[in-house]
Amino acid sequence: MKPDRIGTDVQRELARFGPAESMSEIVRAWPAAVGDQIARNAWPARLARDRTLYVATSSSAWAFELAQLEPKLLEPLREALGETAPAALRFAPGPLPEPAPPPADERKRPPPKPSAEQERRAHELAAEIESEELRKSVEKAAQMSLARASDDRAAC
Repeated sequence: MKPDRIGTDVQRELARFGPAESMSEIVRAWPAAVGDQIARNAWPARLARDRTLYVATSSSAWAFELAQLEPKLLEPLREALGETAPAALRFAPGPLPEPAPPPADERKRPPPKPSAEQERRAHELAAEIESEELRKSVEKAAQMSLARASDDRAAC
């Protein structure tokens, strides 16, 4: 079977169960319609027969805040989904999907190594501190700060 035929078959089978067939379309449209921050804290859970979309939220505070925004959230969903858009939204705390791992270029990288010049400058900055323990801590922090400031990568 071709992949597009499988998709058509799956959609036809899901249509037998009422409004749930449009859940895949809702889930696909959700992040773009509501924005990244809301999508990280609220996710479509189920679609009732009356086309009310029940949305799981990360907390009761998110559920309350999003309930206040329901009309503003429904508008972009209706634009994106047309007739398959939910009729209403209901929010309650519940499980959210695991977030996708960040792209490889955004993953945390080890901090840059300070150059000999940066180590010398950090030593000069901390030299007047009387406490040896504090002086070493400040010197190390200054080295890392100087190395990061001159590093061409984004801050970690």
